This record gives sequence, structure tokens and C-alpha cells, in this order.
Amino acid sequence: MVQGSIINHLMKNSKQTKPEVGMGVTALYYTDRHAGTIVEVISDKRIVVQEDIATRTDQNGMSESQSYDYTPNPKAARQVVTLRKNGRWVKQGSKMQHGPAFQIGYRNTYHDYGF
Repeated sequence: MVQGSIINHLMKNSKQTKPEVGMGVTALYYTDRHAGTIVEVISDKRIVVQEDIATRTDQNGMSESQSYDYTPNPKAARQVVTLRKNGRWVKQGSKMQHGPAFQIGYRNTYHDYGF
């Protein structure tokens, strides 16, 4: 049984793009998503990301239909993310299946108001 957002589950198990500096990244939590930017590529299996400033652009209130504009945030905390043998990008120090997974090459923010 899949728990959390089915979209997040599908994204974290999809084929990943080769990371490049400036490319978008999405942290996939239980049902929420947070957009960020790759600020450093240490190796093919290790990158550094920072969360973006996401500004809501729609007028839909607490709905599932959300749109955002993104601005890099150089003051945000830097996180080292590593590619694991199961194909997922995960925060360094986290277990392969725990914590947020990161989708490379895609920048998206979503807040699930149901939680």
C-alpha cells in the first residue's frame, strides 16, 4: 500500500536526470513538495541544493490547484544530497527509504492543506 501522495511516490521512483548547477530540484515529503536549486555538483552521485523562495501566484486559497513563481534563495541552508543504489536522491546521512527524496530537473512546490 502506498502512503502519502501518489504523485510524490511516482516522482521519487522515476528515472533521474543528470544534475547540473542551476537546475531545479524538488524535495518530496509525505504529501508536500518544496522547490529548490542545485548550487553545486560535487560528483555524479553527490550534489548541494538550496530551497527556493516560492511565491504563490494563484488566487485559489486552500485548494489543490496551486501555482508558484520561484526565486533562488542564496541565504537558504545548503543540503548535501546523494544518489543511492536504488536510484533515489536522498539527503546525506538519511536512510535510503526515509526522509524526503529529491527529484532532479523539476522545480515544484505544493502544500497539502488536508494535513
